[in-house]
Amino acid sequence: MEEVTLDIEKKDLIDGLGKGLRVIEAFDDDHPHLTASEVAVRAQITRTAARRYLLSLVHFGYAAGDGKHFWLQPRVLRLGQSYLAAARLPRLLQPFIQRVSMRTGETVNFSVLDGHEVVYLARSSPPRFVSIGYQVGVRVPAHVVTPGVAILSTWPDEAIDRWIADHEFSSFTAQTVVDVARFREHVAAARTLGFWMTEQQLDPALRGIAIPIKDRKGECRGSIGMTLQSQSYSQDSMLEKLLPALREVAVELRPIL
Repeated sequence: MEEVTLDIEKKDLIDGLGKGLRVIEAFDDDHPHLTASEVAVRAQITRTAARRYLLSLVHFGYAAGDGKHFWLQPRVLRLGQSYLAAARLPRLLQPFIQRVSMRTGETVNFSVLDGHEVVYLARSSPPRFVSIGYQVGVRVPAHVVTPGVAILSTWPDEAIDRWIADHEFSSFTAQTVVDVARFREHVAAARTLGFWMTEQQLDPALRGIAIPIKDRKGECRGSIGMTLQSQSYSQDSMLEKLLPALREVAVELRPIL
């Protein structure tokens, strides 16, 4: 189904639902256990409201608590699983990325840009004991992974400038690009090349390559790429052995998206 922009009036919105979702989003890797006061700050609501939302989540099985701290329960995963089960795009792309994985012998991911994070929605791994890459559902700051740059390279300059102005360029390794001007140069270079490669941005032992996936109207729908051990591939070998397979599947997908 083609996505359209809805003209939504404020009177049609349920403000409480939005606040409840912000309470869920307040929890992350760095904040797995939160008090009501901490949730209030992170969700930008009052402490009283935060406690009521947290108690409601506990009642419906989406959270648990010990009287002071709260944490999410596995039931929350149903929210993301509902999207993955209903979304057409990840299911459509699965056989294509599986073919690329079998051809290259590497784990292949399909990901999208959600705000300022890359979200991995589909994955195919070769038959080996250890595979490199991100599991489905993982979210990573967009500036440190190849798909982020690849997807942004398809945006208009004005949209890129707004995104960069709002983004937090956190450092994860000594090589992480946190300089805004340099990051903008990388996005421009990716636009010219039609793909992008990164190295040691999130993990000093990893490098990546990704290509944007466009539909028949020329709109970017996400990115297909690979995360690799730095010692396994040089940049030249990535261009020679991996990029052709990614380009081929991008061409194949465009008429059917």
